[in-house]
Amino acid sequence: MQDPASSIQYSAPLPFEKKVVWSLAALYTFRMFGLFMLLPVLALYGTEYAHHSPFLLGLALGAYGFSQALLQIPFGVLSDRIGRKPLILAGLVIFVLGSVVAALAESVYGLIFGRFLQGGGAISAVVMALLTDLTSEENRTKAMATIGASIGVSFSLAMTAGPLLAAWGGVAAIFWLTALLGAVGIYILLKLVPQVAPSVRPKREAVAVPALLGETLLHPQLLRLNVGIFVLHFVLMSSFVVLPLMLQNQLDIPRNYHGLIYFPLLAFAFVLMLPFVIIAEKRRKIKSVFLLAVALLLLAELALMLVGANRILALLVLFVFFIAFNVLEATQPSMVSKIAPAGAKGTATGIYSTCQVLGVFGGGALGGWLLQEQGANAVFSLNALLIVMWLAVAWSMKPPHFLASVLIPLEGKSAALADPRILLEKLRAVDGVAEAVIVASENTIYLKVDQRRVDRKQLAAIVDGRADV
Repeated sequence: MQDPASSIQYSAPLPFEKKVVWSLAALYTFRMFGLFMLLPVLALYGTEYAHHSPFLLGLALGAYGFSQALLQIPFGVLSDRIGRKPLILAGLVIFVLGSVVAALAESVYGLIFGRFLQGGGAISAVVMALLTDLTSEENRTKAMATIGASIGVSFSLAMTAGPLLAAWGGVAAIFWLTALLGAVGIYILLKLVPQVAPSVRPKREAVAVPALLGETLLHPQLLRLNVGIFVLHFVLMSSFVVLPLMLQNQLDIPRNYHGLIYFPLLAFAFVLMLPFVIIAEKRRKIKSVFLLAVALLLLAELALMLVGANRILALLVLFVFFIAFNVLEATQPSMVSKIAPAGAKGTATGIYSTCQVLGVFGGGALGGWLLQEQGANAVFSLNALLIVMWLAVAWSMKPPHFLASVLIPLEGKSAALADPRILLEKLRAVDGVAEAVIVASENTIYLKVDQRRVDRKQLAAIVDGRADV
């Protein structure tokens, strides 16, 4: 089935799409690497800043999530009007500026402002939209999986490099490297990422559509996933307000060696996560795997209150935490894609990503405040309570149908639009078609289909007027 953008986009040679995927994956990875490096070190090295407190350091940790939540959907919508690459360039410049401000900060307030500016470069949705513009429908899942895997590798390496770099040059060294990586991202964008052809129209699968925000936000099944991603990243950030201090003070592991602790835990957790994801997708057990991972995350948060000074037990609990986190991070976007109504995938993803970064902000700020006022166990207790609520919400979730998006262009098919209602009825009658919507402004049909059952040749024949159902 041809991608709606144009025959040129679909028939692009494989090396072109590889260049697109790897250049965007590199851009995304370099940007995220700097953000991830701060996670395991700020609680330990943040005491070097004037006016620091656990609350203000937690606020600094999560501040980029607040500005990113404010701007992520607007950036995506604006990129439809003025182009993807100009918005990505502007976002990277803001990100580099924020990194420099944070690197030069001497007080925690300057650090917070720098982190807020970093989040102002809210380009995640625009990068994924550009990927959608430049890859064919049949290769897009693999392309997104490549970027997802690159982020996972970046996370593991950053958790190792962060403590090592901070031991050498403090938190400022991390921000200077982050600024440099952002500049490398600008080079990649300008020199390696291809331009979008003028004939390529923005697609609803790429970014949020303002008219669909209310309806999509209130979608019962998507709402459960939005709650879930908020809780998951709240728990991640609030836990890392406490965990570095716990490793140093409670388990007596010097902060210089924390990276050497995180790397093997994350590497083995990533390997053990893969069978769960395969079972979820290939055997269509995604809800069961998802609920199991939420339960494991709850178990880990409860156990963190009980490990005391037992290093082996504490590291085992951290290992379980990382397995659960990786599984949930991998399966939830897949469920959003499967559940999102036809033509609303970009909107659903935009809302989901906004909830994710709101969790980053909330976890950092509230986790820091609780640590300051009540201690570490209060943080773990709140996390456990939120996970219980999440588990209750997710328990009643309907198992998602394994549906894929199919986009059919209608350019040059004026006969198909003579009676859109009849055309939609014919398409919906095809075995394996769950939803069909015509978006006249894009001259495109959006379908949700079961790829194991649907006959794509039959769909094409109906649109071309060569077959009846």
